[in-house]
Amino acid sequence: MTDYRDSAVRPYVLTQGRARPTRNTIGLDTLLVAADPAKPLPISASRQERALLRMCSRLLSLAEAAAHLELPLSVVGILASDLVDSGHLTARSRIPEAGRPNLETLQEVLNGLRKLR
Repeated sequence: MTDYRDSAVRPYVLTQGRARPTRNTIGLDTLLVAADPAKPLPISASRQERALLRMCSRLLSLAEAAAHLELPLSVVGILASDLVDSGHLTARSRIPEAGRPNLETLQEVLNGLRKLR
């Protein structure tokens, strides 16, 4: 595969001139998985979109996908966003900080469980 650093034109062409994905929920730790492996991509789909969809037959983070495709995260984020919009990929974001218990709470629960013995 040609290194994307060869030309600024290649990422521009891959993203159809867009600098941002259609959704702002896709981050580098977003997990991607094929929504319906049997659903065919349109003929106009790029080689990179096809490769991304193939590698997402198993759960894969956006960062891993970018590394495998040897493309910038921003470009793969736009490609992934397009595939989510078309129903080919499902994006699973990590649990937001507000939804996670903090370390103190977990330690208190552990201490309480130990006292029950």
